[in-house]
Amino acid sequence: MMILRHSPASPFVRKVKVAADLLGLTAQIELRDADTVSPELGFLGQNALGKIPTLVLDDGTTLFDSPVILEYLDHLVGGGRILPAEPKARFAALRLQALCDGILDAALLIVYEGRFRQPEMKVQAWIDRQLGKIDRALALLEAAPPVIADMPDVGQITLACALGYLDLRLEGSWRKDHPKLVAWLDQFAARVPAFARTKPA
Repeated sequence: MMILRHSPASPFVRKVKVAADLLGLTAQIELRDADTVSPELGFLGQNALGKIPTLVLDDGTTLFDSPVILEYLDHLVGGGRILPAEPKARFAALRLQALCDGILDAALLIVYEGRFRQPEMKVQAWIDRQLGKIDRALALLEAAPPVIADMPDVGQITLACALGYLDLRLEGSWRKDHPKLVAWLDQFAARVPAFARTKPA
């Protein structure tokens, strides 16, 4: 049994949960909470960075972070499922994953700025810089939303989780200016039941 060190609200963990469900691997993964603010020594022994998601394999080997874990899960089922084998499609999926991971990185920095800094120490220029990254990426995606494959790939999974996280932490402010992405997310949710099942409470 593999072990996934996780936190329910993490969008990067959500990527792994959605991918595992799509690949039929959910039953092979045990979830264990991980505190990334004050990580315990056992968790730091699994991931010196103290970051989630971290996947602990049966032999004790650990994998992190989410792009590596998704590639490993795809490998477990023979490859070519959520990470296309054909080079053009593969690199398109990896590029989309990187773009959407960048959206998540920027959103997390905004969340951390509010969560861990005293109000008088907040740097609005820093927040605006992160919002600019998100806005530019969303504009690019709104212009040409990806076609959802019969088996969504790593990029499509990451885009859905990124939009879900913007709903959770930034109050869905992206929706009013991105109707194509709103429709895209609705379509993804209808085709991938695990997306609703993994929504943070």
